[in-house]
Amino acid sequence: MITPDDDGQQPNLTPRGEAADVSVIVPTRNEAGNIAPLTARLTKALHGLRAEVIFVDDSDDATPQVIGQVAAEAALPVRLIHRTAPEGGLSGAVVAGLAASDAPWCVVMDGDLQHPPELVPALVARGHADAADVVVASRHRPGGSTTGLDGRLRRTVSEASTWLARGLFPHRLHGCTDPMSGFFAVRRDRLRLDAMHPRGFKILLEILARHELVVTEEPFVFGVRSSGHSKASLGQGMRFAVQLAALRFGRLSEFGVIGAVGAVLNLVIMAGLIRAGMWYLPAAIIGGAVTIAVNFALQEWLVFRDLRDGAHGFTGRLTRSAGFDTAETTLRTAVLWLVVRFLFWPSVAVQALLLCVGFVARYAYRSLVVYRRSDLALEAATIDDRPPVEAAR
Repeated sequence: MITPDDDGQQPNLTPRGEAADVSVIVPTRNEAGNIAPLTARLTKALHGLRAEVIFVDDSDDATPQVIGQVAAEAALPVRLIHRTAPEGGLSGAVVAGLAASDAPWCVVMDGDLQHPPELVPALVARGHADAADVVVASRHRPGGSTTGLDGRLRRTVSEASTWLARGLFPHRLHGCTDPMSGFFAVRRDRLRLDAMHPRGFKILLEILARHELVVTEEPFVFGVRSSGHSKASLGQGMRFAVQLAALRFGRLSEFGVIGAVGAVLNLVIMAGLIRAGMWYLPAAIIGGAVTIAVNFALQEWLVFRDLRDGAHGFTGRLTRSAGFDTAETTLRTAVLWLVVRFLFWPSVAVQALLLCVGFVARYAYRSLVVYRRSDLALEAATIDDRPPVEAAR
């Protein structure tokens, strides 16, 4: 019988015995229909190897129960980590799986059967043969294919994302044709999990950008989804953009991406209202009010998420942010009126310039006041400064 551990996680289902040489880490969310066929194919593919499967499950359906049933019958050791609070999304799930593994090699793959389980031994063998730290299953090598991606638009977005990532990280991604791949093998001892800040679903990019690793590749054909639904969405696209900015330039760039989105939204609203006949000052005020709300939500979700627990409560963060932004908007609107009134400059152009100036002030205030960790939180962090995923091992 499966019962929850004290921390709310499902227990480790691996039979105590020999340590595995390979851990196959499979993040899942509502993939109940794929668990049994995936485990059966992995069992056949890994015959003769000391291997295990670690499912890290963020589901709100029957998937964890299905994993438990499959684990009880499988010839291959199966472990389950069920996360009731899926911090970091798919990337966070992979890091949790990596933290739970003691195997020399970890293979990360999706649970939707678009990554062929039969390729797992070849990835590990390629790593040994090439003395590599990471073996990427690449859709862009000769013999590989992206045919399983859902439609021309998704393939185009995938290719554009790959081009952008390789352009931003020419050194770390040198020789890697598919940094967007979710199917790869990695030497566990070459990773510093405490240096990683998982978010979204591009965990390979996070690993390659934060480590100096020897990379090799194995071609593979991206399969057609047989069950479940794609997790790709506009929200995931936003997370990817922020992840790229954070990896390349740090937290300030994440704030900048959100600020740029808010600035464009502000200007579009203002220009639209002016075009509809509204005077530029109330148009600027309305645009500013919408932007304040949107920026706060995106910053909470994407930029300062890791600092929320040690900072003021939600209401405190909201009131401090809204108060400062309202004061900044009021001052900016007053300056806008003075410049337009006496210098006769175009109102939208002046607003754009003032938004750039306000960006620096907003970031400084967020960092120093709104999301500043309390003394109690800092003391707790000093006592136990391990990352959450390591502390839970």
